[in-house]
Amino acid sequence: MASTRRRRLVPCFLGILLNALIGVICEAELSFTLEPSDIIAVQEQPLMLHCQVNGIPPITTQWRHNGMLLTQDQHHTTFINGSLLIGHFQKTKSDGSSDEGDYECVAQNSFGLVVSRKARIQAATMADFHVQPESVHAEESGVARFQCQIHGLPEPVISWEKDSRPVDTKDERYTLLPTGVLQITGVRDEDSGKFCCVAHNSAGVKHSTEALLTVSGSQSSVYKEPMILVGPENLTLTVHQTAILECVATGYPRPIVSWSRLDGRPIGVEGIQVLGTGNLMISDVGVQHSGVYVCAANKPGTRVRRTAQGRLVVQVRDKHQPSRNKEEKPWMLITCQCVWFL
Repeated sequence: MASTRRRRLVPCFLGILLNALIGVICEAELSFTLEPSDIIAVQEQPLMLHCQVNGIPPITTQWRHNGMLLTQDQHHTTFINGSLLIGHFQKTKSDGSSDEGDYECVAQNSFGLVVSRKARIQAATMADFHVQPESVHAEESGVARFQCQIHGLPEPVISWEKDSRPVDTKDERYTLLPTGVLQITGVRDEDSGKFCCVAHNSAGVKHSTEALLTVSGSQSSVYKEPMILVGPENLTLTVHQTAILECVATGYPRPIVSWSRLDGRPIGVEGIQVLGTGNLMISDVGVQHSGVYVCAANKPGTRVRRTAQGRLVVQVRDKHQPSRNKEEKPWMLITCQCVWFL
């Protein structure tokens, strides 16, 4: 009878031991509460990358830069909480190396090791203007347009100055497109002056060359055929980007701008916005927005019109190249020690 009782107790004891061992392993598993994220860093400024891990201490934290372990030195400091401080971020160092690249946090305790997602760190930059505004002559009640283009990381924010003062964009006659184009409709003599494009991001601020707007008198009552000064350009975008289709028209009486698709399909209203007197903005574009868009400048009350068209191509992101905005799952290696009970 006693022997039978011992045989029943052995599997029960092993079950309790197994459950306890599983509980210890689960508690020992390292997990991230905070992982490093992609950052556009300012050169010569300190940069902090965050990393926090839960698990049974002691936990050691190290960092990898482009797959290589970082060593503690005067430029790199790893804090007790796991965060990494880069004292002076540099795109290009004297030895030819760079602080740019992929960073990942590596945490380890006696039970295993876990690696965070890769964080892409890039330096903020701003190039020179590759399109400068040009001087414009316009008639009263006509249209004036200025344009500038500049590349930078992050994408520079564009604003405009007139005679060294910010342009009053509350004036409905002034339209500033997200592409950096400034349109002035119903031009008046007081609009004359020097216009300058201003670009700024975390890398700094740059001013373009000045462009002069001169305004001459006009007999506004004289009929003028509708004319499209600037029509939509051909665009190739990826899904979820924003499309700006520009249409600047002039004439007397002022033409009415309308949009249509060459294939006859409706443009729709969701995510569609008209900027200024006739520019079309399509937010969060999808494949269904691909097509040829026609801008028409119509003389009011007649069938007289002028048209211009541009093709919009919307591409789907390659599924084999997932977006870096999506979290990458960390992986973990658990080591176990086996204990035998005799």
